[in-house]
Amino acid sequence: MKDPTKVLLRPVTSEKALNYIEKFNTLTFIVSRDVNKHEIKYAVERLFNVKVEDVRVLITPKGEKKAYVRLKQEFKASEIATKLGIL
Repeated sequence: MKDPTKVLLRPVTSEKALNYIEKFNTLTFIVSRDVNKHEIKYAVERLFNVKVEDVRVLITPKGEKKAYVRLKQEFKASEIATKLGIL
């Protein structure tokens, strides 16, 4: 496994990302292009001490890899977003 600090490059702070935090308990990150879903899940769980339910990834038109990370119900994405300075 890769170093968790090298996997997650930065959080996304768009309006859509903020809606995902509130509605779907999902955090959005720009991640390194050479990582897979398992490495993203491992990195989020280790860095934020939460449990991840689902990870979805896509490549943006800019060529960046974006990950949507849904947390399990007992953890709140809004609390993590506050720690990251998004909310």
